[in-house]
Amino acid sequence: MNTTPENTPPPRTGRARPGPLGRLLRMLCARPRRALVAVFLFVAVAGAVGGPVVGALESDGGFTPADAESVRAVERIEKATGRQPAPGVVLVVRTPSGSDPASDRDSGSGSDSGSASDSGSASDSGGTAVGRAVEELAGIDGIAGAEPAGTASDGSSALVVGTLDARATPAEVAEEAVEVFGDRADITVGGGAVAGLQMGGQIGQDLARAELLAFPALVLLSLLFFRGRGAVLPVVVGLTTVLGTFLALTGVHQFYGISVFALNLVIGLGLGLAIDYTLFLLTRYREELGRRGATFEAVAATMRTAGRTVVFSAATVAVALATLTLFPLRFLTSMGLAGVVVTVVSAVAALVVSPVFFALWGVKLARPQRRSASAGRDGRDLGGEDDAGNGREGGRAERRWYRLAHTVMRRPGLFAVATALVMLALSTPALRSEWTPVDDSVVPQSLSARQVTDVIAEDYEDPGTTAVTVVVAASGPGDRGAAELAARASGLGHVAAPARAEELGGGIWRIDLEVDGDPAGEAARTVVTEVRELAADSDTDALTTGPAAEFVDQQDAIAATLLPAVALLVLLTLLVLWLMTGSVVLPLKAVLMNVLTVGVSLGAITWIYQDGRLTGLLGYTPNGGVEPTNFLISAAVVFALSTDYGVFLLGRIKETRDTGLPERESVAVGLGRTGSVVTAAAILLAVAIGAFSVSEVSFIQQIGIAVAVGVLVDAFVVRSLLVPALMGLMGKWNWWSPMWLRRVHDRVGLTESDGSTAPPPVRTPA
Repeated sequence: MNTTPENTPPPRTGRARPGPLGRLLRMLCARPRRALVAVFLFVAVAGAVGGPVVGALESDGGFTPADAESVRAVERIEKATGRQPAPGVVLVVRTPSGSDPASDRDSGSGSDSGSASDSGSASDSGGTAVGRAVEELAGIDGIAGAEPAGTASDGSSALVVGTLDARATPAEVAEEAVEVFGDRADITVGGGAVAGLQMGGQIGQDLARAELLAFPALVLLSLLFFRGRGAVLPVVVGLTTVLGTFLALTGVHQFYGISVFALNLVIGLGLGLAIDYTLFLLTRYREELGRRGATFEAVAATMRTAGRTVVFSAATVAVALATLTLFPLRFLTSMGLAGVVVTVVSAVAALVVSPVFFALWGVKLARPQRRSASAGRDGRDLGGEDDAGNGREGGRAERRWYRLAHTVMRRPGLFAVATALVMLALSTPALRSEWTPVDDSVVPQSLSARQVTDVIAEDYEDPGTTAVTVVVAASGPGDRGAAELAARASGLGHVAAPARAEELGGGIWRIDLEVDGDPAGEAARTVVTEVRELAADSDTDALTTGPAAEFVDQQDAIAATLLPAVALLVLLTLLVLWLMTGSVVLPLKAVLMNVLTVGVSLGAITWIYQDGRLTGLLGYTPNGGVEPTNFLISAAVVFALSTDYGVFLLGRIKETRDTGLPERESVAVGLGRTGSVVTAAAILLAVAIGAFSVSEVSFIQQIGIAVAVGVLVDAFVVRSLLVPALMGLMGKWNWWSPMWLRRVHDRVGLTESDGSTAPPPVRTPA
């Protein structure tokens, strides 16, 4: 029996010498002001060195494997011609009403077309405008050739396309094109290179908008949940996390080109996790203040318990996001790398900055309102009424969660079945998801690249685009193999016109197939599959590219990697939760509950974006499906955060159970102590990452909404209802494990209980 008074620090005699981390903690607490200065210096350096990475990240591509057939076909064309296979810059040139289309076409053929008198006829004026546009576009560095590409059905505009040199950097060419044509009232500039440049700029604007909306809300919520001086901690930890991640990504970007879209994950997840971890640590420290006073032992106990759990939490998030790097798509790999980096940095920032403030402010971090009259200057017995349950263990919020847990466990089967059925119903839209590629519909309508796309779709019967391109390497002299393949491909069902082989040089031939419908639609994808089968049957060295081929290659890469990635995700999650609990049942239940949460979040974005709902509110253009990489990112993040919150809840339940409480009582006390903290953390994270639903890029919106829905459902439904229901239903079997595995866990397992002292006494809420 422990005879040490509750608020008296245990004697130091017999304690093992602290390890490196313990010595570091003691050093931080011994000189907190110096440590805080070091933190601020780090933030300043990280901002100066890492800040520029925002403008240096890759803004194009990344949705197709680097070694895919469609990519190799492009490389083959570029090697043979020295040019990129498709126009990178497209101009819509306004021509006078009634302009002769023939003059527009002819105007690009001669260099003197731009010297015609401005006072000529309407036909001459239209031709001169197109001719000048061709000449100006051709003069841009990196443009290998420019030419007219057709006129609108009503003659109101004409297209001019520019093909990039194979060695040119698309962003640099697009930047100069926008500089030359961007302010012209008679010309709208677009094309793939311009879209990539403008999307990168739009991401920056969306980040600023999201921060402008989220930051005030996070500050207000932090004041509400943290109270008093504690509200300063998440601001410092969040800033340290974001800028520290920028610094780390600067180094990563030198070796692997990170996609600019990863910035959204860095900002949202970084702020959310930093605030969550700080909230968990501060909550535990306030409990330790009541037991030990404002002493180093209170800080050390906090870091041994909640700090250790933060490490487990960060591990669950990091390993889940790391599985994204298994997919051979730069977009997914970028998200995975950025997610791992920001998770690790947020945990390190919270574990370093929080104890510095604990040592610096001590009792001043206790919740300020309704403190007990018996509270002393040293901070002991600081557990007066506490709306969030962070002070005395019998706070009003804690009692509410405690009573809710017992209410659920009185009818555990009913609550478990009802909750699971509701979540399954909300998940059903995800089962009918249709995959669609990243296309022009994701580009905001305010950008000129999107305006060019819309004009072409509305005003041009034949925009001159090709759905499927076949690149053939001749096995001998002549074009016999290419010609035969072109003839056979022309007879395929969805090919709209006969095709012929065009020699590019160096024994390379090109076949352009016109296909009915969307260039990346179902018909075009069918043609890609059939052409590849024809090439394989005839033993022809042919590679297929184009929007449809790129999407087919993306789907094949995802399908080949999905099962190993899911298996690794589940295995690592089971391992972490087994280390936490010693049970094999609880990890399996956690995985199943995580799947339900992921299903609800994916069902939400399918219901909204695939079905075209809330378009006025969210400002997006529906394209009849959901981009598949969004599904993977959203699923990984939601799964990780669900495990994250489960770690905190199960850690507390196990800690109270280890004190000898009955099964159901330990569940109720554990939920009572963590219910308010977990729900507050979920709200803060949902605000941080859900702010990206205001992005004008629709697939960034999808990630923000999916994660916000997921964390809120997990906190308010799964942790509040489903977990206590299943825990109450299974009783002691929740903790079952084979004896041999139990012995292994006794050697390596980690818990949230404070190993330095006997477990603190548990007072069950009234």
